[in-house]
Amino acid sequence: MRRIKNNIGIFAAALVLGAGCAMTFGKKKKRFSFRGRAVLITGGSRGLGLELARQLAAEGARLTLVARDPEELERAEEEVGGLGAEVHTFVCDVRDRDNVAEAVTFAVTKMGRIDVLINNAGIIQVGPMEEMTISDFEEAMAVHFFGPLYFTLASRPHMRVNGGGRIINISSAGGKIAAPHLLPYIASKFALTGFSEGLRTELVQQNILVTTVCPGLVRTGSPRNAIFKGRHREEYAWFSISGSLPLLSMGAARAARRIIEAGRRGSARLVLGAHAKAAIFLNDLAPNAMAKILSVVNRALPGQDSGTGQARMGYESQSRWSPSWLTKLGDKAAVRNNEMLYDPGVADNKTAHA
Repeated sequence: MRRIKNNIGIFAAALVLGAGCAMTFGKKKKRFSFRGRAVLITGGSRGLGLELARQLAAEGARLTLVARDPEELERAEEEVGGLGAEVHTFVCDVRDRDNVAEAVTFAVTKMGRIDVLINNAGIIQVGPMEEMTISDFEEAMAVHFFGPLYFTLASRPHMRVNGGGRIINISSAGGKIAAPHLLPYIASKFALTGFSEGLRTELVQQNILVTTVCPGLVRTGSPRNAIFKGRHREEYAWFSISGSLPLLSMGAARAARRIIEAGRRGSARLVLGAHAKAAIFLNDLAPNAMAKILSVVNRALPGQDSGTGQARMGYESQSRWSPSWLTKLGDKAAVRNNEMLYDPGVADNKTAHA
C-alpha cells in the first residue's frame, strides 16, 4: 500500500512538473531587445559595469550610470556618450537607502522609465579570516545584498507600470562556492545569490525576469581597487596574478557579451568560466572533497600578519610580482576600464581613486 502511495505521489509530481515545463516552453518568447530601453547600472563607472555600458550603448540602450566617485562617472559618461548613446550619471552610495531612492527617481525623470536594472556595484576584501572585522562583513553585506535590495524595491514599481522588465544581479562564483581569504565577499555574495534566485520566482508572474550571474575570474583590472589585509603585498600578488592569467580568467568584453545575452533571453542563471562551472559542479557533487581541496589552497595562501585588521588598497600593495609580466593583461584591462589613471609600472604613484 505504501509503495502504491509513493508511486502516486511521484506520478502526481511528474504531472505537475511536466505541465509547468509545457507552459514554460510552449509559449513562443518574443526576443528582447535593449535598443531604446532605459537601463540603470550600479557600479557603472568602471570595470565590468563600464564594459556593460559600452556594449549596451552600442546596441542603442539609454543609460543611467550610478557610482560613488564623481570623477570616474564623468570619465565614463564622456566615453560612453561618445559612442552616440544617451547617458546620464548620478553619484550614489548603494548602501544608503534614501540615496538609492533619489538615484531611481533621477533615472525615471531623465529617461521616463526603467526597463532594465543591473546590480553590479561591488567591494572585495582579501585576506585571512583572522584579519577581518565585523565592519568588513557589514560593509560587504551593505554593498552586495542591501544595495541590490534597495534598487530592486525602488525600481520594481516602475517596471510593473511598464508591463515588465529585466533585473540582472551580478553575483559571483563566490556566491556558490566558498573560496578562501574572501570570507566577507563570499558571505555577502551567497546572500545575493539566494535573494536573486528567490526574487525570480516572485517576479516572473509580473513579467519581470531576474537573471543571477555568477562569474569566475574576469579581467577588469579591479584588483587595484580591492582591499587587502594581513600580508597585503602577498595577498595582492596572488589575487592580481590570478585575475590576469588568460587560462584562469575571462576577458571583460566577453563576459559582458555573455551577460547581456543572458539578460536578453531572460535566463535564470549564468555561470561564467569553465573553472567556475567545474568548481561549482564538484562542490555540489562532492562537497567534502571540495572542502578538502579548498583547505589545501588555503594553506598555500599567505598567513596571518599582525591581526590588527589594517587595510591597504591594491595600488598600495604592489611588489616585484605585481605589477609584472604575470599581470600584464590585468594591467591593460585596468587602463581600459577606468580602474587607474597612470602607468601600471609606476608602483609609487598614488593618484588613483579607491
